[in-house]
Amino acid sequence: MKFGHFDDKAKEYVITNPKTPYPWINYLGNEDFFSLISNTAGGYTFYKDAKFRRLTRYRYNNVPVDNGGKYFYINDGGDVWSPGWKPVKADLDNYSCAHGMSYTRITGERNGVEAEVTYFIPLGTWAEVQKVKLKNTSGATKKLKFFSFIEWCLWNAEDDMQNLQRNLSTGEVEVEGSVIYHKTEFKERRNHYAFFSVNAPIQGFDTDRDTWKGTYNDFDRPDAVFEGEPRNSEAHGWSPCASHYLEIELAPGEEKDLTFVLGYIEVDKDNKWESKNVINKNPAKAVIERFDTVEKVDAELKKLSDYWSKLLSTYELTSGDEKLDRMVNIWNQYQCMVTFNMSRSASFFETGIGRGMGFRDSSQDLIGFVHQVPERARERIIDIASTQFEDGSAYHQYQPLTKRGNHTLGGGFNDDPLWLILSTTDYIKESGDMGILDEMVPYDNDESKATTHFEHLKRSFYFTVNNLGPHGLPLIGRADWNDCLNLNCFSEDPNESFQTTGNKKGFTAESLMIAGSFVLYGKEFIKLCQVLGKDDDAAEAQKHVDAMIEAVKKDGWDGEWYLRAYDYYGKKVGSSENEEGKIFIESQGFCGMAGIGVEDGLVHKSMDSVKEHLDCEYGIVLQQPAFTKYYIEYGEISTYPAGYKENAGIFCHNNPWIMIAEAQIGNGDRAFEYYRKVAPAYLEEISDLHKVEPYVYCQMIAGKDAFKPGEGKNSWLTGTAAWNYVAITQYILGVKPDYNGLSINPSIPSKWDGYKITRRFRGATYHIEVSNPSHVSNGVSSMEVDGKTIEGCIVPIQPEGTEVTVKVTLGK
Repeated sequence: MKFGHFDDKAKEYVITNPKTPYPWINYLGNEDFFSLISNTAGGYTFYKDAKFRRLTRYRYNNVPVDNGGKYFYINDGGDVWSPGWKPVKADLDNYSCAHGMSYTRITGERNGVEAEVTYFIPLGTWAEVQKVKLKNTSGATKKLKFFSFIEWCLWNAEDDMQNLQRNLSTGEVEVEGSVIYHKTEFKERRNHYAFFSVNAPIQGFDTDRDTWKGTYNDFDRPDAVFEGEPRNSEAHGWSPCASHYLEIELAPGEEKDLTFVLGYIEVDKDNKWESKNVINKNPAKAVIERFDTVEKVDAELKKLSDYWSKLLSTYELTSGDEKLDRMVNIWNQYQCMVTFNMSRSASFFETGIGRGMGFRDSSQDLIGFVHQVPERARERIIDIASTQFEDGSAYHQYQPLTKRGNHTLGGGFNDDPLWLILSTTDYIKESGDMGILDEMVPYDNDESKATTHFEHLKRSFYFTVNNLGPHGLPLIGRADWNDCLNLNCFSEDPNESFQTTGNKKGFTAESLMIAGSFVLYGKEFIKLCQVLGKDDDAAEAQKHVDAMIEAVKKDGWDGEWYLRAYDYYGKKVGSSENEEGKIFIESQGFCGMAGIGVEDGLVHKSMDSVKEHLDCEYGIVLQQPAFTKYYIEYGEISTYPAGYKENAGIFCHNNPWIMIAEAQIGNGDRAFEYYRKVAPAYLEEISDLHKVEPYVYCQMIAGKDAFKPGEGKNSWLTGTAAWNYVAITQYILGVKPDYNGLSINPSIPSKWDGYKITRRFRGATYHIEVSNPSHVSNGVSSMEVDGKTIEGCIVPIQPEGTEVTVKVTLGK
């Protein structure tokens, strides 16, 4: 069942039924000011950090779901409704929600009145603009009572929910003209306030939530709206809000435009006040003036559209498969931008309070984003590296506002350091910027301990070398990529966190996933050293990589697949000897991508085992058989019901590791088969089962052991976005940046005739045409650049500003 449709020309997903299986959302903003908005106008806004600078309040896991947002109410002669259906939920004659590239347009019509609201955050602006268009589609004059509504958050979202004995007494506002200002705590420790404005005279307002709606009413039936009378309330503590009241008369066929602006202002400490206890409103007025006419707003929308058109034109595919094209050209790239901005901090599954930016997460997110805005990727790499410790380990997360490590969670996730090698080498290959390696970068944000960024990479590599277990394999620490495989935790206390508890202090639990990662990114480190002429570093690193390969082949191979780990007691995990959890996806993916034992057929056997044991209708499950009891020596992974999350759920994040491994050994048919199973555009017809958005990836799909296989959860903020983008564009379609050019080496379904790609790379534009006359999956038989045959699979770097035509023919 579908709840809307793709509009590829407009780069939109248009929802036509407001009762989606779960709220389907979009993200507004591109740099440091963001909003989340659902298809019924639920959501919230924040500056940089969803925990410490949240402007508007939102309640997670609420009843009913998705209650609270940026709402408008229309009282049409006593008939009350909302353009986005919620919160009033009055039936609409027409409804649509178009989620586009950093904007959302919600349209509702009822009883001869059409209301269209376009929400967006203009480029380089700390404000959300809400453009409202009201139209009388009836034959009679309409006299409307129009209300806006947002609820202010008292900045710190965690404290806002908890410290009520203080918070219910601190809320402060000011009202001047058509602008409502939120200034809680401004007079003491804050230098920031928020405002909500409209570009028309108002006939009333409210700033006290319960006075406006009635203490015992929900947002669906506020007293002021249903009675058609604002209270003109001024908040003094309790729960401050912002509601404008406008009386609007529309003749038949007449339209009226309004612009609302929700903004954030920071002022200098010495310039906070106009007069005693009256905030300095001049910066806010300057922002409001930028959007005080429809023409100004439309111009900003055009800039936003042009910005996204340019970003998305960096990689454009024409394949003949519209679902593949829309994923590669629009939605996967768009989601990569969102995950780069958000990491795992704020979604409708992540509350914006706990996780911040991940060392591992942000490093992975970057590989799907770096081609769009390389300079922002560079800044992020330095931010990540600055939370590293001197031994090469790192904080697992950091807060985006402070860019400092999260002390509560700390470090000890032993896969973390190696991801820095991945993100840095991918950035250099894309940009050609070797200068990043000479940047002086601190450890734990202490500038007195700064070294070059290259030294950070070296310490990342040697952290693994210096933390090996009895089999010469990497120690897992608290966990590796799978945060729920906690081999040193041994928790019996339900109040303990599996991730931060280490009841055992042994040095025996080893990870084959990290072993594969070490070989894969160790090879990248070696290659980088060679490019830099650091031959001694390369030779020394090669010895350690070779030793790891031998350790995996000797003690990490189970006969038909790679082991997953050795536990605290030195027992095998992910072995045919185990009762449950005999085979895991992570080690097959990473040891497969690393090519460990490929010459002996190990990778081929491993991939065949994945197909036999882990593949199912909706994707590749994480492990089999699913755990049916709690294994204290394994930790959180065995606590989930079978088929969900890490216990044999389909983790869309690690499915592309298998796609890449299959592509590298020439199995293009199987690689693309796996791609189709988890790519959201191919799942649109089962949206009622899949539940989450059909235009972006989710983290997890319920596996074959679950109560409801195929049901998705945790959409948007997942490394799935970056990894699937890399898998399809660089390994299946085969266009991959390298230090000295653009590598083209596809591994595609054999039935494909070919495809075309336009790729901007280091200032030049490459028009690539791949032909497959022999219907093979891989193997480049010839390549021409501007009509000249070249040897190998790498197109040399072309001069900036030039355009070249590349013709690639596949064959035996």
